Amino acid sequence: MTHDVPWPVDYGGVVDLFYKIKALHHLGVKIHLHCFTTKNNEQPHLLQYCESVHYYPRKLSLSLSNLLLPYIVQSRINNDLICNLNKDEHPVLLEGIHCSYPLYKDLLKDKKVWVRLHNVECNYYRKLCENESSIFKKIYYYTESVLLKKYEKKLAKKASYLTVSLSDSETYQQLFSPKATVFLPVFSSWSKIKSTPGHGNYCLYHGNLSINENIRAVEWLLNEVFSKCDFPFVIAGKNPSEYLKKLAHRYNHTCIVENPSEFELDDLIRKAHINILPSFNNTGVKLKIVHALFNGKHCISNLTGVKGSGFEALCHTAEEADEYINCISKLLNMPFTEEDIKSREALLTSLYNNEENALKLINCIY
Repeated sequence: MTHDVPWPVDYGGVVDLFYKIKALHHLGVKIHLHCFTTKNNEQPHLLQYCESVHYYPRKLSLSLSNLLLPYIVQSRINNDLICNLNKDEHPVLLEGIHCSYPLYKDLLKDKKVWVRLHNVECNYYRKLCENESSIFKKIYYYTESVLLKKYEKKLAKKASYLTVSLSDSETYQQLFSPKATVFLPVFSSWSKIKSTPGHGNYCLYHGNLSINENIRAVEWLLNEVFSKCDFPFVIAGKNPSEYLKKLAHRYNHTCIVENPSEFELDDLIRKAHINILPSFNNTGVKLKIVHALFNGKHCISNLTGVKGSGFEALCHTAEEADEYINCISKLLNMPFTEEDIKSREALLTSLYNNEENALKLINCIY
């Protein structure tokens, strides 16, 4: 069961969903997909990989009877879904805390159930609150964080979890002591290292530019780092605001690429000398860093961005603005080498192997 329709793969939240389905199908698993939608968004493409696909409307209005539940959960309560899940004896994979209400209420009778965690949701929403400027959104994120922590504490007594990072596994063990946690790296379209040796022409930040964490990262890089060094800096991503577009063109050596296609983004990542991807949220795994490591040259992040990911050794790390500036200055004169590529191949192609990870998932849920 997925919290959203996993096609098209047009944002980070569905990357793991779609490529997991594809990998399981490749191994002969028969999938009955249940997914929530707000757009009546049926996708025939999914029938290539699933035996059946069922769609359920997500409720966008609050229910007074469920005000003590997190909104991401209560908006996905559906009696038809629960009825359909109980029609057979198949194991159930719940994608995200979002979809966990049937388990929370003990409504899945005599079934083997696992929950795939996308991140530590209560901490994720707390960080969204800290990074938000709108008072209304700030109140929503704070309330959701408090409700999620209470909800996740109760759910953990019943749940076995598949986490996307080792640090998420550790956090859940410390906060909630769940029945079980298993680290299962994200599934993605990246299976071969496509990085090229040599020098690139600019530094690059990429991400969804409508998300407040990413907006804050871009603001910080422009104001604290690239205002003080003159190496070209490109920002690329989805749906930037007019404010962000104006900010990106403040300096002669900085610019923004709005809504690049998948091909264009891959090309930007490959041609950059340094992918610079700081994070202000320490949960989940940063797909933009995975993308950069499979396709780009040097990569700089911070400890928050790489902790527990498994690829700490492949990234340069910096914390303060002057550390980023010094790291950039050092890497500008350092070509990306064949040895760097071999190091990535040795780690990434085993850690992010869709087939091996699908087999690991099958062993858990069956």
